[in-house]
Amino acid sequence: MELREEGTVTISETMRIDGKLTPATLSSDGKLRWTESRDCCLDLEKEVLSFTTNDSKITIRASVENTGWARGRLRKDIVLEPLSEESRQLWCQTLQEFFDSLDRPKRLFVIVNPFGGNRVAMKIFHDEVKPLLVAANVEFSVEETQHQFHAKELAQTLDLSKYDGIVCVSGDGILVEVVNGLLQRVDWEVAIKMPLGMVPAGSGNGMVKSVLDSGRDPCTVTNAVFTVIRGHRISLDVATILQGETKFFSVLMLAWGLVADIDIESEKYRWMGSSRLDLYALLRIMSLRKYNGRISFVPAPGFEAYGTPCNRSEFSKLDVSIQSEDKVKVLQHGYQGPKISFDNIEWRAIDGPFISVWLHNVPWGSEDTMAAPDAKFSDGYLDLLVLRDCSKASLLGLMTKVNDGSHVKSPHILYLKVKALLLEPGQRLDDPSIGGIIDSDGEVLARGKGTYKYEQGSVMAYAPMQVKVDQGLATLFTPR
Repeated sequence: MELREEGTVTISETMRIDGKLTPATLSSDGKLRWTESRDCCLDLEKEVLSFTTNDSKITIRASVENTGWARGRLRKDIVLEPLSEESRQLWCQTLQEFFDSLDRPKRLFVIVNPFGGNRVAMKIFHDEVKPLLVAANVEFSVEETQHQFHAKELAQTLDLSKYDGIVCVSGDGILVEVVNGLLQRVDWEVAIKMPLGMVPAGSGNGMVKSVLDSGRDPCTVTNAVFTVIRGHRISLDVATILQGETKFFSVLMLAWGLVADIDIESEKYRWMGSSRLDLYALLRIMSLRKYNGRISFVPAPGFEAYGTPCNRSEFSKLDVSIQSEDKVKVLQHGYQGPKISFDNIEWRAIDGPFISVWLHNVPWGSEDTMAAPDAKFSDGYLDLLVLRDCSKASLLGLMTKVNDGSHVKSPHILYLKVKALLLEPGQRLDDPSIGGIIDSDGEVLARGKGTYKYEQGSVMAYAPMQVKVDQGLATLFTPR
């Protein structure tokens, strides 16, 4: 029976659900309700993957919240059996029209990194990702990365017209490679709008943690995949890190000092998984380093009191462009960075020595590190955390607070938002012959002399570099 109530069309009738005869109602807002021993409800948009029909039955494939002690989602099939063929056709038509209206992705390109984290990404794909995509009737192509920057190469050459999104089963590094690949295409303006999804399979997983936490969902593989399937989208700021004509595009963070040292030097303990970061943090704090240098920045509104005014003419001696976009040398193709003019804008500066300089685009740096609790996906600013002086005991206390973001309340930390930043890295205070490491999204941008794996080189020189942010340039799949 079809009813109309205040403009809302519903189907309401008695049918068999999982073999039991019961009244059932399907409303146009996607709520399926029925009564067994108690009232039951299924939200088609939030909980249903797809439906199939066979003979007189309709099978609803769902992924529902676990009401037990273990958090997460559970796969559950619900079988509807209308009492007539006419009724079955009406239910199928109404269900199909509802799912067609959701704009969910139908074809995905999946990149799996077998080298990240505990090297279980391919197992995660086969055991958890693939079954959900199949249940949701999502077509997909899978590519396993073979070497560093392979994901970047794939993103540069992929025929994007064949797909509705790119999904990275990995840590944060593969997502960053994909963003850099998309922005170096001739058609970058269209390419960077391709929705990107993350499935946690690395050591840090900061981006997927930030995405799922925005919807108050636990950071699990199932939640991450269902987020992609549902197809909601959100804009994401992209930072351009510039040194001369060399560019790197960042979506997560940039670090210099303590955080970068922990992130990169702990790679020697990668076999430990994410616990390597905790161990090396203790080692690094007990043998604390400080670095000479300077940071200059354009503060966001409300943060103009931080630092001291600096003269822009001082920048002319630096090997980095701070000119308006029309004065920057244009490369052959690809994204050239945000079109931001800093004319008539006051820059502020903070001088070292520094223990750590940390620039963040999203709240979480890893699954257990809420680095920048006030960070937003698309506010056009980056969150800057500066640590200049702190005792080892106080620093150990701060490290225990990063899991909930309360470390930013410490008087030892300057926490502000900036539109642009100029980093002038210097040498270690205790040994001027040794420099530091500059890390962005897990990629070593620069290594000073004497640093870990210095002989391997890096993307940029250990010299001044500028960071600018372009508001909402990229697109992510999101829970809400």
